[in-house]
Parts: sequence; structure tokens; C-alpha cells
Amino acid sequence: MNRQSENRAFMANAAIALVLFFVSAIYASAQAIPPGTSIVVKNDSALSSAAAQKGSSWTGTLVEPISVNGKVVAARGAKVRGRVADATSSGRLSKPGALALEVTSVRGIRVNTDVYAADGEGHTKSNATKIGGGAAAGALLGGIFGGGKGAAVGALAGGGAGTAVAAGTGKKEATIAAETTMSFQVQ
Repeated sequence: MNRQSENRAFMANAAIALVLFFVSAIYASAQAIPPGTSIVVKNDSALSSAAAQKGSSWTGTLVEPISVNGKVVAARGAKVRGRVADATSSGRLSKPGALALEVTSVRGIRVNTDVYAADGEGHTKSNATKIGGGAAAGALLGGIFGGGKGAAVGALAGGGAGTAVAAGTGKKEATIAAETTMSFQVQ
């Protein structure tokens, strides 16, 4: 093969490589979900701050199709994958559970989203009722059976019993039921 034929072959190969590069770049950009896009998902299974761990995965399905430049890149029902961004189990007398989820991919297309957060119920009202109710009941019974001094002792004993009940029943985990509709936004 002569020098001129080698140059033509090199130029043809370079042109083909350049065309393939541009086609793959266009295809990749068409498969991207741009920032600001809303993603509405239903999760496949229930999640709880008691069992979930930061970094663990979850799955769901797309509730609404996602279109980019008028083209549907993910249809309704497409597979969605995500991870637990944060999971904090509830304390017994304070600090309700917390759970935060984010989407990592839609139909295999990688995304970075904001978080969907769920918090457990607060402890304050429930604990105050249990502890205060126990103290009041103890004071009443102590007053009936032991007079003024008995009322004071009964209030302390009743408050202690109320605290024990609150501690025994006080976990307030964050939960997200299966099939919960959640909204995320691509960042």
C-alpha cells in the first residue's frame, strides 16, 4: 500500500470515529434527565426508620412519565431505584424516628434528587399525658389512703410509673407505607 492510500484510510477511520463520538454524545444527552425535572414515584415496599439503614436501597415505579424536549425518556410504570439518605431510629422518651429517601436512577438513567423525608410522631404530648396522669393518680390514691404526706409519696410513685409506661411504649418510628406516592426533584 502506498503512502496516499494509508492517508486516505487514516482519514476515513478518523471521520468514522468522530461521527460515532458525536452520535454517542447526542444519545447520552437525550437519555439524561435535566435538573428541575419532577419525579413522582410509588415505593414497592414499606420502609421504617427502625429497620432501614443509611445507604440501603429501595425500589419503586414511576407514577407519571418523564419527558425531555418532548420525548418520553421514562414511561409510567418504569422501574425506579433509590437509596436511604438518612435513617434514625426513635428514642424511647424523645427524638422521634426520621427517614429520608432519594432517587438514584429511573429506567437505568442515573439521577441526583432532593430527599423525601418522613418523621415519626412527637413524644411530648403522649409522654406528658402518661407521666402527668400517673402522678395525678398516685397523688389521689396517696391522699385517700395516707393523707397529705401520702399524696406526695403517691405523686412521686405515680410519676415514676407513668415514666416507665412512657419509656415502654414511647418509640415513635418514621414509616413510609408501601405504595406511598412520593415526589422528588432532580438536582
